[in-house]
Amino acid sequence: NHELHKWLDLLTEDLIYEMPLRVTRERDSPQFSEDSFFFKEDYKSIEARIMRFDTEHAWSENPPSRTRRFVTNIRCEKSNEEEIAVKNNLLLYRAQGDTVDFDLLPAERHDVLRWNEDELRLANRRILFNQTILDSKNLSIFL
Repeated sequence: NHELHKWLDLLTEDLIYEMPLRVTRERDSPQFSEDSFFFKEDYKSIEARIMRFDTEHAWSENPPSRTRRFVTNIRCEKSNEEEIAVKNNLLLYRAQGDTVDFDLLPAERHDVLRWNEDELRLANRRILFNQTILDSKNLSIFL
């Protein structure tokens, strides 16, 4: 619903938000790079992006994207009194403007949720994109 300031309030200030590149070389090599990323952000960079969306200079989201997120197969991996590690599958549909073009972005997300008083906040999100190449005009939305 483009309520990005409300979403920002659900993030921890030491947030790590990243989407590493998929590696498709050899069978025994790691599937995802630890050195190359589609994006690797923190709380401050996400806050700056959200503040920019409030200005007339956010051309990548003019007109705003229309998105639908399908989150499935939610699995709690680890839990303690402070944090919960969760994996889930994401299929994001994204359209923009008045064309018939759209993006389908499939991924697995590895999230760490941390208790902050009486609410859970997102402390870490690692997005493992199914494809090796991101075929989208821009990726200014949050996954």
